[in-house]
Amino acid sequence: MDLSSVVIQTTPFEGQKPGTSGLRKKVKVFMEKNYTENFIQCILNALGSKLQGCTLVVGGDGRYFTKQAINIIIRIAAANEVAKLIIGHLGIFSTPAVSSLIRTHKVLGGIVLTASHNPGGIRNDFGIKVNIDNGGPAPDSVTDAIYEETKKIKEYKFTPKLETDRLIDNMGTHTYKVDGRDFVVEIIDPTTDYVNLMKQIFDFQKLRDLIRGTDKRPPFNVLIDSMNGVTGVYVRKIFVEELGAHPDNNVTRIVPLDNFGEIHPDPNLTYAKDLVDKVKDNPTYDFGAAFDGDGVSISAVTILCRHE
Repeated sequence: MDLSSVVIQTTPFEGQKPGTSGLRKKVKVFMEKNYTENFIQCILNALGSKLQGCTLVVGGDGRYFTKQAINIIIRIAAANEVAKLIIGHLGIFSTPAVSSLIRTHKVLGGIVLTASHNPGGIRNDFGIKVNIDNGGPAPDSVTDAIYEETKKIKEYKFTPKLETDRLIDNMGTHTYKVDGRDFVVEIIDPTTDYVNLMKQIFDFQKLRDLIRGTDKRPPFNVLIDSMNGVTGVYVRKIFVEELGAHPDNNVTRIVPLDNFGEIHPDPNLTYAKDLVDKVKDNPTYDFGAAFDGDGVSISAVTILCRHE
């Protein structure tokens, strides 16, 4: 079936100015008619001639409105001559994983759906940011171009009959004909490429020996808290499955929730107090770490080491 795109008339919204951390607003703002559609179209417009036939990575921290935003992105990308989208299963990608995928697959860039350590849920925050072809956040020249587009947008392109409901629920590759062109959506395991990269950087066998212990030394007992954010899937894959950490004693809150379990996913001494108390009060723990909502960087990790 050959799908057809349409052009939908719209008007600009004030204040759609992204920074290096993207555009962050309340979820209910993104839910306003045409608000998200406008911003996505402006991102694509700002990419200019590079857009046609490109591949983009799409995913985020799983917060509320992620799935709805991905559905919009798929339909707009298809209408704008994007050739392929690489999307994380269930819409999940940590920000570092997006960077890794962009560089590994040598694609044009990515659209990251996150408001970092801001609270999630329908009453709280959502965000959209752009990464460029080096894997890093868009520089001012790109975000300024997007902002200029938001001030003058009059229409966006859309593929209304492209069925996206539950598309990201299962891994696999889907190919569509849109305006006579092939359009591919590939849903992938969000951890595979990232874990492969980590194995190139770190010696997993030595780390496993550290975590599990050997006949010469006891286990190095860790407590890793993902605060119900996106890093949960990576912590399970790396620490539990690869390094042999205990799923009950060494990791906590590793299931990503769209509202982060009604907690503030900011790993500082205020919001990661549970971790602080557990490591401080339990002498068997040697190390504790907590990650923010999108697992953005080591600077967003609270680390506690017990010194003898």
